[in-house]
Amino acid sequence: MNSRKFNTNVGSKEIQMRDGSKDVYFNVLVQYPTAESSAPTAFGPYTMDVCINAKFLEGGFPLVIISHGNGGSHLLYRTISTHLAKNGFIVAMVEHYGNNRNNNELENTEENLILRPKHISLTIDKLLSDSFFSEHIIEDKVAVIGHSMGGYTALALAGGIPRTREGKKIETTPDQRIKAIVLLAPGAGWFMNGLDNVTIPILVLTAEHDPITPAWITESILKSIPDESLVTFCQIANAGHFSFLSPFPESMRNPKFLPSTDPEGFEREKFHVQLPKEILAYLNEKLH
Repeated sequence: MNSRKFNTNVGSKEIQMRDGSKDVYFNVLVQYPTAESSAPTAFGPYTMDVCINAKFLEGGFPLVIISHGNGGSHLLYRTISTHLAKNGFIVAMVEHYGNNRNNNELENTEENLILRPKHISLTIDKLLSDSFFSEHIIEDKVAVIGHSMGGYTALALAGGIPRTREGKKIETTPDQRIKAIVLLAPGAGWFMNGLDNVTIPILVLTAEHDPITPAWITESILKSIPDESLVTFCQIANAGHFSFLSPFPESMRNPKFLPSTDPEGFEREKFHVQLPKEILAYLNEKLH
């Protein structure tokens, strides 16, 4: 357990990853605890209170990787990432090659299903071997947070065996370094009868009003995990599929831009004060 009390500033460093087998590149934004002064910093249309390329706070910290949804962005979970970094975690946000808002050419392909988990493992490899990060990572305290297709990614890494809609097995490799996962409205449908090998703790947060990854499908599939005590379910009342994304700037909120919308009466800002705290508490408990 992360027993020290934190409320640090947040350092931020961008790294570019290469998948040599495919000769493709993807970006990872890492946040981490620092004692250096932070300031509101623009990342595209979003702002985060960070210090670019800051020195690390002394000590070792758990590592969390965040996997975004289909056609999404690694910057859409910044309320979660900055809260974890302030509270003693190293957080790496991966921009998935070919399945992000700037380049979505691999959407709905088998290649995407294979590359997503592979690129998370490559990111862990890189951080554990990089001189800037490695001495500060507690190697046996690694977790993954995944939203939507990011939830697919996390389950594949946890030992789930995904299959296409036609029943063809997708060749993915579990990552034994991952000790817990957090699933936000996950794309669990790929794992029908494919979770027998999953043996790590899972927090599953579903949304009451979610036509994309319906809560009942997620729950029915994840209840097939042999040790049911590993799975904690929580359905968020009145939430929608996109309610797990950090609140968008006012200029981006539009009824036609679905990721910025929620069911009527749902207060995303209020939810994103509480959500990061609940994820932090869960990871502190499970990464002991």
